[in-house]
Amino acid sequence: MKKCLKIGVVCYPTYGGSGVVATELGQSMAALGHQIHFITYKRPARLSTFQANVYYHEVTNFEYPLFDFKPYDTALASKIVDIALHHDLDLLHVHYAIPHAIIAFIAKSILKSKDKNLPVITTLHGTDITLVGLDASFYPVVQFSLNQSDFVTAVSDSLRLDTLNAFKISRDVEVIPNFIDSKRFFPSPKPELRKIFAGPGEKILMHISNFRKVKRIQDIIQCYARVNEVIPSRLILIGDGPERVTLEDLCRDLKISDKVIFLGKQESIETLLNIADVFFLTSDHESFGLSALEAMSCGVPVVSSNIGGIPEVNLNGFSGFTCDVGNVDELTEKTLNILRDPSRFEDFKKNAIEQASKFELNKILPRYLDLYYRALQ
Repeated sequence: MKKCLKIGVVCYPTYGGSGVVATELGQSMAALGHQIHFITYKRPARLSTFQANVYYHEVTNFEYPLFDFKPYDTALASKIVDIALHHDLDLLHVHYAIPHAIIAFIAKSILKSKDKNLPVITTLHGTDITLVGLDASFYPVVQFSLNQSDFVTAVSDSLRLDTLNAFKISRDVEVIPNFIDSKRFFPSPKPELRKIFAGPGEKILMHISNFRKVKRIQDIIQCYARVNEVIPSRLILIGDGPERVTLEDLCRDLKISDKVIFLGKQESIETLLNIADVFFLTSDHESFGLSALEAMSCGVPVVSSNIGGIPEVNLNGFSGFTCDVGNVDELTEKTLNILRDPSRFEDFKKNAIEQASKFELNKILPRYLDLYYRALQ
């Protein structure tokens, strides 16, 4: 029997996909008996309750008038070294390359001087490569830190190719996709909850994100305005972020404010997904599309853009439809195709569940566990 591991996990503790995956992966490993140490500046969003074998170490920034910008990178590297030494970590798994991969390299170098070897696995989630990492001010550091990682993984084939093409790294990139916990995300009709948001016969369209420009939520709102002229419906937008005010203004301009519901950040999104008829994901950059997968696992057809890793999750014409980025006419047409045809709607619901099952947690977790043990060899 292989030994239980002590694993350090570094991630962004927010509602974004990388933080969610990092947290749920760590929790799942802890349930198998492995000791998981989350190292970050705030308790991860989905680490809300006590769990055996899960530890959280907060990174605090040093306050000093000289610093215009608090040296979080240095504080994080020091914390990793401290935890690795005093908890005898077997390996470090960092999610999102910037700045975590280079910080991991610094920590590993310090530990090597103290006769402690700490293998590093870097998991790429998307914008750390496709947007931020390509900036000239980050490029050489990202390229170097990926080459210095013991293993590099990406959440989709699309992201793997983007990484290899953009950074010309010598290190291979393995694909281990994001996953879904079907014990949490599964079809469960909520007729009473549905009545709160929609009247009899009204459809419910839904989107969940961090409300950033890359998500192109304006396309969803414009699409909804057209759909609602044909099929009475409501639009529920879950999440928050820098674009919210602009989006609320757009709803007022289109005179649909009374039909569009901004719910803000929510914890139990699986409950809300179960009242949706169609889920939107219209990003112009998306390396996987975790929110779409969560919707599909609840039996909700998806209308999405066709870029990045999304088509690997949402199969066009099977679990929903994919459209060109920014093509509101196509978004509207595909959405109406689903809502107008009850037979197609039911087929897509069934197919969405079938497709989502390919990413079931119990199918993906062994792949990460195998990687962890390989990193120790």
